[in-house]
Amino acid sequence: MIDANLRLPAQRESAQGLPTILYVDDEANALKYFQRAIAPLAEVLTATSVEEGKRILDEQADRIAVLVSDQRMPGAYGNELLSYAWDRHPHIVRILTTAYSELEHTVEAVNQGQIHRYIQKPWDIAALRMELKQALELARLRNEHAQLLREKLMVRQRQAVANRIGTLYALCASLAGPEQQLPVEAYLSAALTAGVTPPEPDWLLMDYADLVSSEAFRGTAFAAAVRQQLDTLEREHPGRGVEQVVDMLLPVFGAALQSQGGTALFLDGRLLTEFLETPTTTPVSAIHSFWLATLLWLARRGWSLQLSKTEMGLQGKVVQAEPALTPDHLAAWIEQF
Repeated sequence: MIDANLRLPAQRESAQGLPTILYVDDEANALKYFQRAIAPLAEVLTATSVEEGKRILDEQADRIAVLVSDQRMPGAYGNELLSYAWDRHPHIVRILTTAYSELEHTVEAVNQGQIHRYIQKPWDIAALRMELKQALELARLRNEHAQLLREKLMVRQRQAVANRIGTLYALCASLAGPEQQLPVEAYLSAALTAGVTPPEPDWLLMDYADLVSSEAFRGTAFAAAVRQQLDTLEREHPGRGVEQVVDMLLPVFGAALQSQGGTALFLDGRLLTEFLETPTTTPVSAIHSFWLATLLWLARRGWSLQLSKTEMGLQGKVVQAEPALTPDHLAAWIEQF
């Protein structure tokens, strides 16, 4: 799965269609001089302190392409701001501008990977503009790369859900008997009602074979847990009627489920979608395994649990199972996720 902390921002341009540069310097004349020199290339935002720079970054990071900071300012050094941007907004190209006497701090920042480059003061305007043109081009390329990653992420997410639905069908087919298609439709209908956030592909497992292997072991562990739960249900409730299914669910779901006149009120929809949306490396919980086992238990008896959204949560009632799934019908379900 992709690292949950990885951000792929869609960078916005200014109202004039220009990219945006944030320049931070405590000297008012330097701010004005920089704005006049760079105005044809980009919209320039300014700040007079590290703290103000941090605030603007946090508020407008999605429109800032390049951050330029003076090094020596009251209260904090510019490399602190660049390090802050590196940690929280890594897509922004970072430049330090400094006098020769402060070069030691600049070299340290470069070595730590916190800045793209430094520009020595006093500026040569032609060189300054050239440096900023290059920085803006780098920001543009980074933004294009981020967009490609977003598109790849969306494809991988849809593939992950589709593959897991296929695994779910195979699992149910091996456990449910002649009505193997029934719990699949009940499960997918409940998941769609609850809402599914597609799993993020694991960019740490870049090798496709590793991803497939990880998913296979996760699915196998889930199948074993469901089989065990289903065997327990059949053993402990041999003569129980389907109308008592809510009473069977209550001890397992606990506070996440309420009984309302023979219907079930699920207060946390995530417990019903776990297999489809949690990361590859996250085992499926016992509660979720019991949920699918219960649907299988109902399916063996020709019944299902139909969910609908309410203000309080997801309300489920026992209904007769739908007709058998066909390959086209299953494909239509997959298209909805």
